[in-house]
Amino acid sequence: MKFLIITHVSHIKMNQNFYGYSPYIREMNIWMKYVDEVIVVAPIIDSELNPIYEKYSHSNISFCEAAEFEITSLTSVFKTLIKLPEIFNSVYKAMSQASHIHLRCPGNMGLVGAIVQILFPNKQKTAKYAGNWDPKSKQPWSYRLQKWILSNTFLTRNMQVLVYGEWEGTSKNIKSFFTATYSEEEMERLGVVETRRLGEEIMFLFVGTLSKGKQPLYVIQLVEELYKRGKNVILELYGEGSLRKELELYITQNKLEPIVTLKGNQSKESVLKAYQSSHFLILPSKSEGWPKVVAEAMFWGCVPIASPVSCVSYMMGNGSRGVILQEELNQDVDQIEAVISKQEVYQKMASEGQTWSRQFTTDKFEAEIKKLLRG
Repeated sequence: MKFLIITHVSHIKMNQNFYGYSPYIREMNIWMKYVDEVIVVAPIIDSELNPIYEKYSHSNISFCEAAEFEITSLTSVFKTLIKLPEIFNSVYKAMSQASHIHLRCPGNMGLVGAIVQILFPNKQKTAKYAGNWDPKSKQPWSYRLQKWILSNTFLTRNMQVLVYGEWEGTSKNIKSFFTATYSEEEMERLGVVETRRLGEEIMFLFVGTLSKGKQPLYVIQLVEELYKRGKNVILELYGEGSLRKELELYITQNKLEPIVTLKGNQSKESVLKAYQSSHFLILPSKSEGWPKVVAEAMFWGCVPIASPVSCVSYMMGNGSRGVILQEELNQDVDQIEAVISKQEVYQKMASEGQTWSRQFTTDKFEAEIKKLLRG
């Protein structure tokens, strides 16, 4: 099978290997186990490697570089119009060669792929929509267009579209899906994590990009307010992003250095240890698909505190496996404080979360991928 991937994920080329964002690469390496040849159409950037990058493991990969483009302003639209003919041509040629077309959506390359695949109705196709499939959510027009195309069974013949969560009124080609990080072997080797005691020091964790969409400042403010209320709290933030300097300034100005630490990008092993030693994960995102960090935290007995976007409420059992944020500071801190004050409530959340999350292993994910590739 010649497997084609159309993705917006930026790649780094080094020593004839192609590197990308680790969670994406780890997932695609599972898909690649069951194909003979791989073609990737994606942007390449000039950047240094860091701990959040990994490489494809397949031995037979050909890469077609696609220029990055934006459609967020009038200037960027004009620049994009110049680039688009070449991008469409590259995608069309790659699809002509492929026996299975796989789109990674949403994203600009996903939109191009969603349009071009219409010309190949007889080819086997899958699309992974990793964003918010909730029909009521406010999203950019390009995302809405991708969702409209992917939901149209005439335009997406022979395609299965994988989405997070279960939504009413979806077309027959839409398949509720999941993602996973840890294997059954890891689960058995590391065992069930005993629920942490809510002792003198309470550990909070944030894992994600330091960007406006993830709202890391609100994470700091939640912990800061708990600190002001006399709680012995510690917060560690894992990840990098455009807001780092702003967060550093806020931490300094409010003298939060003793309780808040920006850890930067760290290895998978370091993040795993953080999950295992922390009481809570905080994720007040404005938009998500299936936030892996929520499932990962629960996997290791760390209780999530998250905003109810996409299928997050479902993941957290509508509040039985975590705290659902209202994004009103005092109200949210009251909710967290109520859990902190009762060990039995915290223990029940942690236990139920661990049980639920451990259904979704990479072994189960891989078995589902095999079914999809077999058609």
